[in-house]
Formats: sequence, C-alpha cells, structure tokens
Amino acid sequence: MEWKNLLSNKRFGQESWTGDRDKARSDFQRDYDRLIFSSPFRRLQNKTQVFPLPGSVFVHNRLTHSLEVASVARSMANIFVNTLEEKNPQLIKDVPLINEVGNIVAAASLAHDLGNPAFGHSGEAAISRYFTDGDGKVYQNKMNESQWHDLINFEGNANAIRILTHPLKGKGNDAYALTYSTLASIAKYPCASIAGKQKGLLHRKKYGFFQSEEETFKRIANELHLEKEENEYLIYKRHPLVYLVEAADDICYSIIDLEDAHRLKILSYEEVKNYLLPFANSKTIEDRLKNDYEDDDAKIGLLRAKAINTLTNICADIFYREQESLLQGTLNNSLTDLIPEPYRSAWKEIEKVSIQRIYN
Repeated sequence: MEWKNLLSNKRFGQESWTGDRDKARSDFQRDYDRLIFSSPFRRLQNKTQVFPLPGSVFVHNRLTHSLEVASVARSMANIFVNTLEEKNPQLIKDVPLINEVGNIVAAASLAHDLGNPAFGHSGEAAISRYFTDGDGKVYQNKMNESQWHDLINFEGNANAIRILTHPLKGKGNDAYALTYSTLASIAKYPCASIAGKQKGLLHRKKYGFFQSEEETFKRIANELHLEKEENEYLIYKRHPLVYLVEAADDICYSIIDLEDAHRLKILSYEEVKNYLLPFANSKTIEDRLKNDYEDDDAKIGLLRAKAINTLTNICADIFYREQESLLQGTLNNSLTDLIPEPYRSAWKEIEKVSIQRIYN
C-alpha cells in the first residue's frame, strides 16, 4: 500500500461531483463537521461509556469519549506529520494530502462508536442472543451462512459502516458522503463476519462490515488500494490510519476511566495518582500537586493530562517508526501494545486494575 493511494478526498456516493471546493475547509474538515452535526453522533450522548446511571457525578459518555478520542488522534497524526517534515520532506511534497491526516483521523474518531448499540458490548451480545437463543432463530433458514453470521455476532464496528454509507430513505436518499479515507480509517476489522473472530490476528479479531455492505466496502478498498488477502472470504489489510484512531481510543478510555473511577469513589486519589505518575515526565509534578492544588479531582485532571500527552507522543513515534510494516499490512499489534519500558509496565498495571475493579 502507498500513501498516494491511501489518501483520497473523493466522497463516497458523490464520486462524480464537480462543484466548487469549500475554500474555508478541507474535504476532511467537512467530514468532521458533517459528523458533529449528525443525528447518530448526537445520539451518543445517551450511550454510556463504562458507568451507567452515575447520578449527579459527571462521567464520560460515548459522545464526550468520541470528542476526546478525536482530539488525541489529531494530535498524534500532527506529530507524525511534523516528524515527516523533518525526516522525510519529499514524501510530503509527493503526497500533499498527508498534511491532512490529522483531520482524517479526527473525523474517523468521531465516527468510531456510531454503530454501538445501547449498553455497548452487552448490547451487541443481547442482539446476538436474540438470534441464537430467542425468537430470531426463525430467520436462520431464510439467509445464507454469511448473513446468519452477521446476526449471531452483531458488531458495532460493522454497523458504523452501514450507518455512514447506507442511503437515508426519505432524507434525500443520500448517505453522509464522507471521504473514502475517513471511512477506511474507521474499519478496525476489514473483513466479513465469517472471517472474523481470529484472536491471533488483530485485523480479524472481529469484523468490519455486514454482508449488506460487502460491495460498499469493496468500493472503499478498491479506491484506496487496500491490500486484499488471498482467502475464500473477503479480507483486507487495515488502512494505516486505523492504528492512530485505535491508539487514541485505547489511551482515552484507559486513562479517563481511571479519572471517572476516582470521581465515583471506586478508586482512591492515592491509587489513581500512583497509576498515572509514571507517565508525568516531570520532576516537579509532586510539588505542583502538593502546593498548587487543593482539590483531588483537579489533581487527577493534571495527571490525566500529563499521561495522555506522554502516551500521545510515544504512539506517534511508534507510528512513524512502523511505517513500513503499516504500509505492508504486516503489523499485528496495536500501537499501545508496542509502548516501551518503563511506560509499558505502568500501562499494564492500568489495564489490570481496570479489568479487576472498573469493568467488573
């Protein structure tokens, strides 16, 4: 795969459009704005991130989470571009649209959770069980094996692609007409459901499109020259920018879930401080916490900001270093899997406490 093919401002469903370009915004900034003002994005405010019914304590929902992911992903991508300007300026001259990767991943980040049903993964499981154990079983003999796989393994990632590309009946019969690159940057698992659930393969851990959108995804993949795997089922390699969206998502929910857990008194101030301090990268941070802040929530907010900044820079550096494997489609790790020591151990401790005390 090559950057010159992977970055396209052509719009899905409006390929033949020849009108004037918006001089105030790039095509990818328009993607971001279209999503911000869309009904599916607004509905995220009613979907919990982790903690349901928190009462008067404000914690994050899917909407605030998506905005935060967009911010982190944009920063990560812009750091990558800055590194390119310093170390490989010829690539930027050859592929001017690479300057837009920050806007592309920001838009994709807004959309990355659009397809999640209410109650997140529990909602996905409930929909799946309706077809495996409930009244939905009667539909099995009315569809082929691949279609049935879609229903008994309902996947929010695939639903996002459907929402964003499916014609909106009664609303102009048009979809959101996002750019091909933004759509591809959402697809963490670019394969059909029957090819998914391969836990040893990052891009096939789940699946990324329903059978009803198979031809749609083929169009996206063909436009951007995504590498297709030799298989009886439809499987592609990831678009490289997926890794930035994924890393931003991982960073935001891992760090901010700690902050929310503190607000809800699931974890104490001292516990959360000790988990976040290794990422602070500051000799004066302890003095600042002691002398400049009285409120524990504010102290955690400072540590959260420091941690996100550190992890953003680390993952941007990994993304630059792994360009070759990303473009070859051979990287079988998320960027956060490749965080080096001493941060790796601290990251693993956060993952551990999150599973033991926040998510269960």
